[in-house]
Amino acid sequence: MGDAVDRTLDAVGPRLKQLRQRRGITLVDLSSETGISISTLSRLEAGLRRPSLEQLLPLARAHGVTLDELVDAPATGDPRIHLKPITSRDGMVVLPLTRRPGGIQAYKFVLPTGSDDAVPELRTHEGYDWAYVLNGTLRLVLGEHDLRLQPGEAAEFDTRTPHWFGATSAGPVEFLSLIGKQGERAHVRAAPRS
Repeated sequence: MGDAVDRTLDAVGPRLKQLRQRRGITLVDLSSETGISISTLSRLEAGLRRPSLEQLLPLARAHGVTLDELVDAPATGDPRIHLKPITSRDGMVVLPLTRRPGGIQAYKFVLPTGSDDAVPELRTHEGYDWAYVLNGTLRLVLGEHDLRLQPGEAAEFDTRTPHWFGATSAGPVEFLSLIGKQGERAHVRAAPRS
């Protein structure tokens, strides 16, 4: 049992380094994100120091992985993904569908019934977004365009364009969103016409 624990803990350092490099951040960035000193992070990644639980928790949170994933805990045999919805004050529910750091991230959004005359608060950020409506009517304000997307419709856009999502008075809306860094886009393949 002791050997298995030693092997598991010895593998954490290289995994930490791999996660940080995959996210494309420096030790300085990670230190400011976690509150763990740069020298401690460096020693952890090099395997010169074993991590404590107080260090693993903020590191797992920063890298967007569970503690089990961080320490490569043995599989429990349960293949289900345990998603944790995030609910905002205005009733919006966001369900993260991906848990890996970096790359394109997938989310399911559920927006409560809105108002057709709601004044949108347009936002911009780095990245690229692809949205697909599952149920309801999604109001997408994108630059000077005010669009209504129905189930089965999708939109994709550079998130540096001022944008806003909302539901209409027709009821709540559910949609999927793929968000990637600048330059990463959803690649849609369609069957050739016959």
